[in-house]
Amino acid sequence: MPLAMNREVFITAAITGSGSTQDRSPHVPRSPKEIADSAIAAAKAGAAVVHCHVRDPETGAPSRKLEYYREVTDRIRSADIDMVLNLTAGMGGDMVFGSGETPLPTIAGTDMVGPSERVAHVAECLPEICTLDCGTMNFAEADYVMTNTPGMLTAMGKMMTALGVKPEIEAFDTGHLWYAKQLVKDGVLDSPALVQLCMGVPWGAPDDLNTFMAMVNNVPDDWTFSAFGLGRNQMPLAAASVLAGGNVRVGLEDNLMLDRGVLATNESLVERAVNIVENLGAKIIGPEDVRKKLGLTKQAPVSK
Repeated sequence: MPLAMNREVFITAAITGSGSTQDRSPHVPRSPKEIADSAIAAAKAGAAVVHCHVRDPETGAPSRKLEYYREVTDRIRSADIDMVLNLTAGMGGDMVFGSGETPLPTIAGTDMVGPSERVAHVAECLPEICTLDCGTMNFAEADYVMTNTPGMLTAMGKMMTALGVKPEIEAFDTGHLWYAKQLVKDGVLDSPALVQLCMGVPWGAPDDLNTFMAMVNNVPDDWTFSAFGLGRNQMPLAAASVLAGGNVRVGLEDNLMLDRGVLATNESLVERAVNIVENLGAKIIGPEDVRKKLGLTKQAPVSK
């Protein structure tokens, strides 16, 4: 197939995530202020989009508290640099089964709530983008299942569309793209859609190039996609995504290391991604160009 390199690339910085990384690096932000400050630093380094989860400021554990999202949102929107805000809506679909012969009842770590509660912070904060994990999958740990049924996704997708928030379809395998196209066909999501190809997450799509191109080839031509890889493959996947016609995601959600033995910050990962993209001969575009490309409208701060 001919090379279809993207010449105008936007970078998303995934600031903190919900994984158990808070004690593995001092650079993983916990409090709303730390998360916002790290997002601002990433934007100054060249990220047009910042993708944010929130955490308990004391423990670093993942959280869904509205007040944390509200503070992060206000701090980012009041910053001295512009950026597109992307909030997760992936929380609240966590199922952890008991082991062996007694899978039920579920055990500690289970956090299952309805679509309205999963989208409550999106309705309150009105980010320009929010994520929609477009499928259920076994997710790294032995008895943990990331749960997103068709009914849940239909309900959440309708809410996001009604709010005027652009869903970013998180595709962890080819079947997730198949269902995303069905959501568009059913009128739940608008077209052209926005997709994040999530590579190398156990046990979704592995991050080899053949699988990556299978994912890319399942994205409709008029949709916009980005991609990321975990750990050491974060930067190789950034280059592969640009060469395949896509955009780039980097950040501490997906990778804690800049080099062997060197802990990264969000801004250092963005700086390296900028260098890779520009050395490929592409241009880094900023938040206003991203808004024009994706049809987004920036909102005012939401503090009450």
